[in-house]
Amino acid sequence: MASDTAPNLTGKLTFQNDKGAGRSKWLAVLLALILVGWMGSGYIIPTADAEVTAPEAPPKRAIAVAVLPSQAKDVPLVLSAEGQSEPDRASGIQAEATGQVKSVLVARGDLVTAGQEIGRIDAETIQAQLTQALAQQEQATRDLNNALALQARGIATEDRVSQSRAAKAAADAAVSAAEQQLDNTIVRAPFAGRLNDMTLDEGEFVDAGDVVAEVLDNDPLTVVIQVPQQALSRIDIGQMAQVQFITGEERNGAVSFIGANADQQTRTFRVEVTVDNPDSVMPAGLSARIVLPTGMARGHFISPAILSLGTDGALGIKTVESDNTVAFAPVSIVRAQTDGVWVTGLPEEADIITVGQGFVGAGDVVEPRLVEASQTAGVSQ
Repeated sequence: MASDTAPNLTGKLTFQNDKGAGRSKWLAVLLALILVGWMGSGYIIPTADAEVTAPEAPPKRAIAVAVLPSQAKDVPLVLSAEGQSEPDRASGIQAEATGQVKSVLVARGDLVTAGQEIGRIDAETIQAQLTQALAQQEQATRDLNNALALQARGIATEDRVSQSRAAKAAADAAVSAAEQQLDNTIVRAPFAGRLNDMTLDEGEFVDAGDVVAEVLDNDPLTVVIQVPQQALSRIDIGQMAQVQFITGEERNGAVSFIGANADQQTRTFRVEVTVDNPDSVMPAGLSARIVLPTGMARGHFISPAILSLGTDGALGIKTVESDNTVAFAPVSIVRAQTDGVWVTGLPEEADIITVGQGFVGAGDVVEPRLVEASQTAGVSQ
């Protein structure tokens, strides 16, 4: 009967002594040596391609810009401010007596002279009082004269003379008061000007103290402006000014007042310019623009579109130097007009970039192309 157990063959199969058994080891070693040698060949035997250099970048092309040659010129410096005209004087006219209006001699809008009668209040009662006061004055005068004559003859006493003097003085005072009341019934203009308002009508009853008219003195006319504190030192009393009214009228004026205390809200000072206004032709209350010449400066006239901002936020202009490089010059606006601005800070002669300044910076090389001054209007970056 065959045995069920498998035979023990451990240690029976060996290949060390077989022909070709060590060949795989030598092959692995050889492959390893070849791999190491190949990896290190880049250091031991450098190839000809190892020294290939990167291609050079093409030269940067100069940007074409439009350039306007500019020559500095003398420009008058001015201070401009908006203001409003005011009358030189304005006053309400009050009735100084109580009674019914008897007559009105002028109308609203008329020119009047100082002291001119514009109306009259009924004075019949006051006239009667004056007549009585005059009669009493006449009687008191006779009594005093009689007392003095009797005193001279030694008949009248000093007391009688004193009483007569007192009666005469009271009568004189009564006459003066009645005459003053009678004069008060006449409504007069306090100064020369134009009647801006008139409420006095015939037959109307007025009380003493009622305002019945208003008179304005518009000659000269006063134009009031508010001047910033930094510009106050450039203005003097008597300085000439040009006044441009909103109606289109232009007049010459002179500075007549400079405020000594700034407005607490705006920190500006009140300045008044006086303008001659014969016959009060120009009314008060008109808006006006004041132009005050404050000196001269040397500047260039440019379009506002040419202005640029520097890296630090300074306002300036980009110019082209003699070597076609860009330069940035900080400038200050000294006068603005509807068609351009005057700036200082540039040299006497400058080639100003008018088109393309937004694409170049200081130090860049550009290709300048000259333009005419008429071509710069409305240009942009």
